Amino acid sequence: MFKKYTNIFAYIISFSLATLNAASEELNTREILEIIQKDLRTLERAVYSESFEKKSGGETALSDKETEDVLTRHLLKLSEIEKQFQNLTNKFEEINFKIDKLSTRLSKTQADNQLRFQELENNSGLVQNIENKEQNLVTNENTETSLASKKIMPGTSQPQDLGKISYKDMTDTNETQALQSVETTQTILTENFINEEKILPDASPLEQYEFATSFLKVGDYNMAERAFREFVDMNPDNDLSGNAQYWYAETFRIRQLYTDAASAYLEGYQKYPKSEKAPINLLKLGVSLVQIGEKDQGCLMIAGVKKQYPNATQSILQKAKYEEKKFECNKENS
Repeated sequence: MFKKYTNIFAYIISFSLATLNAASEELNTREILEIIQKDLRTLERAVYSESFEKKSGGETALSDKETEDVLTRHLLKLSEIEKQFQNLTNKFEEINFKIDKLSTRLSKTQADNQLRFQELENNSGLVQNIENKEQNLVTNENTETSLASKKIMPGTSQPQDLGKISYKDMTDTNETQALQSVETTQTILTENFINEEKILPDASPLEQYEFATSFLKVGDYNMAERAFREFVDMNPDNDLSGNAQYWYAETFRIRQLYTDAASAYLEGYQKYPKSEKAPINLLKLGVSLVQIGEKDQGCLMIAGVKKQYPNATQSILQKAKYEEKKFECNKENS
């Protein structure tokens, strides 16, 4: 008889486990354990009810010792189930804690990404302003070129190349011509005097470097040229001097003064070969040499970026590869 109820108990346990597997996707662990406990209580009532009926009917009943053994086993099972339920509860709370912690980290990451996106948008706006100013400089230079191509009267204040004045120009019948006034000469002398004055503040090299960089941010490349030149002259051995020399050369490149830019890049390459800007300085030197007609030397400099600075950033190395392909540099030169 005991074996019969043991089989019933095993059947109910297996049925409950099957129910646990089937409902795991819809019910949580706490609800499933409550179902198992309910089934066990139902089994106990059925066992005790059957034993009582058999005793009343005169059939052979379980002895007190056997009944006590059965109850002891049930109590042990219940105690084991309670421990499992407690362990599952602890795991459930631990998972909830991890989920809350992960949610907090995701919120911080989202806020950080949003801040970085805003900084990227601000930087893109600054780059767009610089490009617009570069385009305006190109337009102004084209306008000056078109004006210079017009006929210039001899004796005017406009500059002319030697050998460009013909006999016809010297015998012009016009009776009026532009003369350089004393006021104009005085203005030029005053401007030369200002150029000799120092513009950097009496502060630390870092503050002077930031002061010079502020002219780049607003697009005042003439003042930036003077400020970075003065910084390099005053702080030739400072850690920021290599960067300052690079930005000094950039002021010429932005204004399309490629010869001056190439000279400034070359000076930076020779004086500061280990600077933070050394790889991009060498690359810009090669590009400037190609733009002024020294293609062979320029290609050698562009190809030398990868050889001399193999640990440079991927953006610089890819840019060097692009420029080398763009200018069709021969493999012999590279």
